[in-house]
Amino acid sequence: MSHTADATPAAEAMFAADEASRGLGIELLERGEGTAVLRMTVTRSMVNGHGIAHGGYVFLLADSAFACACNSHGPTTVAAGADITFVTPAHEGDVLVARAEERTRYGRSGLYDVTVRRGDEVVAEFRGRSRSIRSTRAEEPA
Repeated sequence: MSHTADATPAAEAMFAADEASRGLGIELLERGEGTAVLRMTVTRSMVNGHGIAHGGYVFLLADSAFACACNSHGPTTVAAGADITFVTPAHEGDVLVARAEERTRYGRSGLYDVTVRRGDEVVAEFRGRSRSIRSTRAEEPA
C-alpha cells in the first residue's frame, strides 16, 4: 500500500472495519490526505440480468473510495449525498479501480470526485458530498 507523507491512518482504520467493502474483495491500494485508490474485481454474483455489473456494486466501490478520502483528515465523516454517472458497462472479470480526490472542504463539509476505471477506460464518474460529525464510536471522544 502506498502512502503520502502527510496521510493520517484514519482512512486505513475506517477501511479495516468496513466489512461490507472488504467482504466484496475491495482492496485499499493507496491513501493520502483527501485521496484514496481502491480496487475491486467484478464477480459472477455482481452481474445483473443484462449480463453487466450491477450499478449498485460500481456505486459501492466509488462510495468506499470516497469514504476513505473524506475520512483521511481524522474526524468521523459520512456521506451527505452522492450521485454517479455510468459511462460504460463493466463485466464479470473486469478489474475496476476507483480513484477519489478531494475538491474542497469548507467547515464540516467537503466535495469529492471519484473516477472508476477499467484500465484506461472510464466506467463511471461519482461525486460525493461529505459531512464531519461527532463521533459515534465508543472508543473516540465526542
